[in-house]
Amino acid sequence: MMAIEETKTSVVPATKTTEESSLDRTLRPRSLGEFIGQAQLKKSLQVFLRAAAERKEPLEHVLLAGSPGLGKTSLAQIIARELKADIRVTAGPALTKIADLAGVLTNLKPGDVLFIDEIHRLQIAVEEVLYPAMEDFSLDLVVGQGPGAKTLRLDLPHFTLVGATTRVGMLGAPLRDRFGMTYRLNFYSEEEMHTILERSADLLTVIADDDALTEIAVRCRNTPRVANRLLKRVRDYAQVHKHRTVTRKIVREALELLEVDDRGLDATDLMVLTAMVKQFDGGPVGLQTLAAVTAEEERTLAEVVEPFLLQCGFIKRTPRGRVVTEAGLKHLGASSNRRLI
Repeated sequence: MMAIEETKTSVVPATKTTEESSLDRTLRPRSLGEFIGQAQLKKSLQVFLRAAAERKEPLEHVLLAGSPGLGKTSLAQIIARELKADIRVTAGPALTKIADLAGVLTNLKPGDVLFIDEIHRLQIAVEEVLYPAMEDFSLDLVVGQGPGAKTLRLDLPHFTLVGATTRVGMLGAPLRDRFGMTYRLNFYSEEEMHTILERSADLLTVIADDDALTEIAVRCRNTPRVANRLLKRVRDYAQVHKHRTVTRKIVREALELLEVDDRGLDATDLMVLTAMVKQFDGGPVGLQTLAAVTAEEERTLAEVVEPFLLQCGFIKRTPRGRVVTEAGLKHLGASSNRRLI
């Protein structure tokens, strides 16, 4: 037992930059009513939250899947707020040892929400500790070593686990099946992004005309986190150049400095497309090879770059690898007649 107590302070939540923390405090929606988009998800979640509240029971465990920046953390915080529960936040990479997870679980109170970001990055030994915790609300620990080792079972308070993942396929089936609800967050429409930007501009006291917000909505990768980041950078540009009102012209000038093009592709996206065309004749090319050529992490390509390029229709997946489409070639200014292998 002493070993468990000593490890409680070793678990730390995922680190955030100052800007991200500011966005959390200022721009995150605080209720399902404030959360824009994901209509079917909200409708479903609202029913189950109400049912749990009426029974005065914790909500069943929830798995949120989707690309980075779509609102998984915001939804976890909203779930805790709707349940009038405390939330404990950590991340898969932070839970490196069984003792780390044991420290978190034994520190929970009845009804608490435990949010594990990047849950697909849990080590298998740590993941297996979650099975009885989620299903039976118990924790099995081995005390001692060798022939004298004993198994100790600790009862845990009933809690709700909210897991967030960008790669649901990397979750083991035993863990995935223990979630009572699984939701996939989709990319947002330009109309939804415009509404989100209107709210963010109001909270940040940014005066922007409708065309300016539309321009950001088109270039923000259909992702709220990106939209809010671009809006803050546009605000900075307007402030430095003494513009009281943000116009489309100002947005274009600011985003040109950030190397964000008219479809929302940044320097990394364009580098990947260019490498596929120039070095692999448009493809097919594997993700690992592409990561080596571009000196980008394979995880970044898989979780950030590839989903957006697929959404734009600039690349497609084939059994042999990724291939640049005709639309992708045209966006790069290449000949649409270029042969793709």
